[in-house]
Amino acid sequence: MAPSVRFYHNTPDRLALACELIGRAYGSGRKVAVRMPDGNSARELDRMLWLRDTLAFVPHVLRDSELAAETPVVIGEAVPAAPWPHADTLFNLAPDLPPDYQDFRIVIEIVGKTEAERQPARARWAQYREQGLEPKAFDAERRVAL
Repeated sequence: MAPSVRFYHNTPDRLALACELIGRAYGSGRKVAVRMPDGNSARELDRMLWLRDTLAFVPHVLRDSELAAETPVVIGEAVPAAPWPHADTLFNLAPDLPPDYQDFRIVIEIVGKTEAERQPARARWAQYREQGLEPKAFDAERRVAL
C-alpha cells in the first residue's frame, strides 16, 4: 500500500512544528521515525523534545540507541541511511527524498519559509507525484489544507 504524503508548508520554525506534530502522532498511538539532515539537527530536536511540557512527554531516542526498537519515536540522520525500527509514520526534515519512504504508512514533510527550504520541497513534491502519489498540502501557519 502506498503511503499518504503530507506537506506542511510555510512554517516559521520547522523544529517547533515537528515537536508539536510528533507529540500529536505519539499521542494517537503512532510509532514515529524522524529523518533529520544531520547529527546537529537530530540532537537539537532531541533536546527540544526533552524540554517540552512534562505533561506532554514524548518517549524518544536517537536511531543508534539500543532502545530504538522499543521506543515510539526514533530520530536519525539522513546519511548514512540505516533501517528504521518502525514503519508507521516518517517525518522528513532532510532536503532529499527519503530512500525508504514507501516502507511507511504516512510521510510528513515539514517545509519552512525560505527559498532554500522551498526549492528542495518542490522537487520532493514532484518526485512523489512521479511515483504516482498524491501529496496533500497544508499551510502550517493557518493550519488549513491548501
